[in-house]
Amino acid sequence: MANLVYKRVSADQQSTARQNLVLDEAGIEDPVVFEEDGGTSSRLHPLQRPKFRALLDYARPGDTVHISEMFRLVRGTGHILDVLDVLHRDRLALRIHDGAFSAMDLTARHPRTGELLSTVKFMVQTLAAAGELQRDLQRELTYDGLRAAEAKGSKGGRRPAVTADKADTVRTAYLEGRSIAALARDHGVSRGAIRTAVADLMPDHTAIEQEDVPAPELPVTLDMPGKIADFLRAAELEPAERAALDQGVTVRRGQGYTLRVTAVPVVHRQLLARCQPLDGAQGVPAVPAQRKARREYENRVSTLAPTGP
Repeated sequence: MANLVYKRVSADQQSTARQNLVLDEAGIEDPVVFEEDGGTSSRLHPLQRPKFRALLDYARPGDTVHISEMFRLVRGTGHILDVLDVLHRDRLALRIHDGAFSAMDLTARHPRTGELLSTVKFMVQTLAAAGELQRDLQRELTYDGLRAAEAKGSKGGRRPAVTADKADTVRTAYLEGRSIAALARDHGVSRGAIRTAVADLMPDHTAIEQEDVPAPELPVTLDMPGKIADFLRAAELEPAERAALDQGVTVRRGQGYTLRVTAVPVVHRQLLARCQPLDGAQGVPAVPAQRKARREYENRVSTLAPTGP
């Protein structure tokens, strides 16, 4: 029986040093290591990550999957339950060596029904919800901090390559006829940085309000299945897409839920496009419940009026 070790970090500048320490202390015999490329986001579903897929392809019934802590592998309740279903299907054990899940046998099933024990499911959902709450609070505090900084005149995001003390010099030189390429060489920045600094001075900066602009689309409210919402919350989204999810209203339905999302049709279509991996792609098997939920959402989005030319 093989011992399969899985490692992952969320950013290129991070290292697996802490994971290595925990796993080394565990004394795992003859480990076979699968390590994701640096910067593999936890928002990407584990079943779609290259190295975890490789681990599952390599594994044989009776093997054990080792991770230093649960959130190196999964993010959110949906991820955990999906992974546990796959491990059960392939008859693989899971061993977590640190954190809140380390004392639990997450693969324990009822001896007659074969379903995940209700106590295990409850603990998984509770601890996962606590982790999600922590991330949500961090996001809210970050947002409040950015708003406070903006109120004081500070702007978030990447600092401009052409700093404020150089911007006037650059703009004056541009008005005097200095080329963008020459200014980029003079100040050791890219041409794009110079264009940003002088954007309103460029000849093609025209008043677009004089053009005929089509009327904006009106927001539409659609019910999004909870499995779709869980998947999208863990995905890389555009700000408008993220805002639509964050402002959605949760409607409980039995053991699951629906997220009532209000957004313009184009945002609904973008969110639907983000869900394409749930149908299975590039050899990654689809999770039936997620695929069904995606199709339900697709049927609802398809009722929206088509976008004009």
